[in-house]
Amino acid sequence: MANGFFNVPTPINEPVKGYAPGSKERQELQQQLKSLHGTEADIPMHIGGQQVRTGNLKRISPPHDHQRTIGHFHYGDASHVNQAIEAALAARTAWAEMPWEHRASIFLKAADLLAGPYRARINAATMLAQSKNAFQAEIDAACELIDFFRFNVHFMRQVYEQQPESLPGMWNRLEQRPLEGFVFALTPFNFTSIAANLPSSVAMMGNVVVWKPADTQVYSAQVLMELFEEAGVPAGVINLIYADGPVVGDVVFKHPDFAGIHFTGSTKVFQTIWQEIGQNIHRYKSYPRIVGETGGKDFILAHPSAHAKAVAVGISRGAFEYQGQKCSAASRVYLPSNLADEILGYVKEDLASFKMGDVEDFGNFINAVISEVSFDKLAKYIDGAKADPNAEIIAGGSYDKSKGYFIEPTVILAKDPKYITMCDELFGPVVTVYVYDADKFEETLELVDSTSPYALTGAIFSQDRYAIDLASKKLVHAAGNFYINDKPTGAVVGQQPFGGARASGTNDKAGSILNLLRWVSPRAIKETFVPVTDYRYPFLGSEPKEDLNRDKGL
Repeated sequence: MANGFFNVPTPINEPVKGYAPGSKERQELQQQLKSLHGTEADIPMHIGGQQVRTGNLKRISPPHDHQRTIGHFHYGDASHVNQAIEAALAARTAWAEMPWEHRASIFLKAADLLAGPYRARINAATMLAQSKNAFQAEIDAACELIDFFRFNVHFMRQVYEQQPESLPGMWNRLEQRPLEGFVFALTPFNFTSIAANLPSSVAMMGNVVVWKPADTQVYSAQVLMELFEEAGVPAGVINLIYADGPVVGDVVFKHPDFAGIHFTGSTKVFQTIWQEIGQNIHRYKSYPRIVGETGGKDFILAHPSAHAKAVAVGISRGAFEYQGQKCSAASRVYLPSNLADEILGYVKEDLASFKMGDVEDFGNFINAVISEVSFDKLAKYIDGAKADPNAEIIAGGSYDKSKGYFIEPTVILAKDPKYITMCDELFGPVVTVYVYDADKFEETLELVDSTSPYALTGAIFSQDRYAIDLASKKLVHAAGNFYINDKPTGAVVGQQPFGGARASGTNDKAGSILNLLRWVSPRAIKETFVPVTDYRYPFLGSEPKEDLNRDKGL
C-alpha cells in the first residue's frame, strides 16, 4: 500500500505543431493518411475488454469524398447495450477502489502516447472521417485531448486535497466517492477531444462508463479506444458501443444503476433525455447527474470604435474554421453602420482567398460538412435567403455534393434582426450579419441578449472601455464564454473552461475542476478521539443552593 500525498506533473498546454512544408510532422501525417488509404477498417464494439462484431455493418466514407469507403463498423442492438452495462458494473468495485494515483498514471500515459506514437494516427483519422484540415485536427484531436488528460489529472488531485477544518479533539475528513452505478457518455462528431474527454473525465474519478459516439465519429473513436487500452484502462471501465440512439436510451435510462450522463450534442436531444430521466426518476438508486453542453447561436458584436480588420478576422476565423461546425462558431454578427462596409470588405477579401476541397491538400482552408443531412439543411437555408427580400447573400452561396458535401462559406446580410438565420442554429459555414445604427449600441445589446435562447459564446470588439464594460454587464447571461476583442472560438483547457447556460447546457465547464466535481459524491467523516461518556450537557445542572446563614451575619 502506498503511503504518501502525491504531487502530479504540472500541466502545460501542449504546443501546436505547424505542419509547414518539409516539416517532420507534415511528413508523418501524410504518410499516415496514405497508410489509411490502403485499408478498409473493420471496427468492432468494445465491451468488457472484448471486441464485439455483429455482422450488421455500417459504411464509413469521408464527407469530402463520399464515394470512397474507408471502413465499416459493427452496429449493435439492445442486447449489446445491456452487455455493456453489465460489464461496466462488473468492473466498478475494483476500479472505484483503485488508489487515485494509479488512475492518474493511466491517463498521464494516455497523454504521452497521444503526444507521441498516436499523434499522426488520431489526426489522420479525424481528418479523413470528420473532414478537418491538418491544423484543425491538430488543435482538436491531439493538443486539446492531451490537455484534457493532463489538466484533469491536476484537477483531480485538487478535488481530493480539498479538506474541512478540524477542532481540537476531532478529525474531519472528506472522501470523494465515485457515483453509485454507471455513467452514460453520449458524444458528438465535431471534436475528437470531446468524444474522448466525456468518458475519460468520468472514468478518471473512479466511475465506469458506457460510451456511445456519433456514427460519424466512430472511425476516430476506434483509435481512442485503442489508446485507452494501451494506456492501461482496465476491461469494462469504458465500454464502447454503436447502436441506434433511441434503442440505447430505452435501456440506459430505465436501468436502476444509471448514475449520470455526460453529453455534448443538440439541445433538442438533451431536452428529450432530461425529460426521459425525469419520467424514470423513481427507478434509480440515486438522482442521476445530468451534465450537458448543447447548441449555440454565438455572436460577434462590434462597437463603433472597433478595429475593422480585427472584427473581420474574428468573423473569417470564428465563423468558418472547421466549416462552422463548432458549438462556439460565430453565427450572427452585429456591425455598426459606420464600420459595416469596411469590415465586410475585408471579410469578402478573406473569403475570396479561401481554398476549399479535400483534407489531403494542405492548402485547403475549407473542407466538407459532415453529412448529406447537414448539407441539405444548409442548402435549404441558403436557398431561402436567395429568395427572401429581407436577406441578401453578399458572399458565397454556392454548394455542391457531387463528390463531397461542400458548402461555400456564405455571408447573409439580413435587413431584419430576427431573420430566421439570425435565430436558428445552422451548424455550418453560414454567418448572418445585421447592420445597426451606430448611435444605437445600447439598444443593440438588448437585441443580442434577447434574440437567441442559447448562451454559449459571444464576442465584443471595441476600443472604448466604457462600451466593453457596458456590454459585459448587459450580456452577463448571454454567453458562458465571453470574448473581448477576439473571436468566440478556441477555448483552451486550463485557460478558458468551456460551457454555456440557457439552452446551451448545464455550464459545468469542461476543462476545469468544476466538471470533475460532478462525477464524485462526497462523504464527510468525523472522528472523535475521546468520546463523551455522559449524555448530560452543562445546562442541565442544578442551580447552587442559597447559604441561609449568610444573612444572619454568622
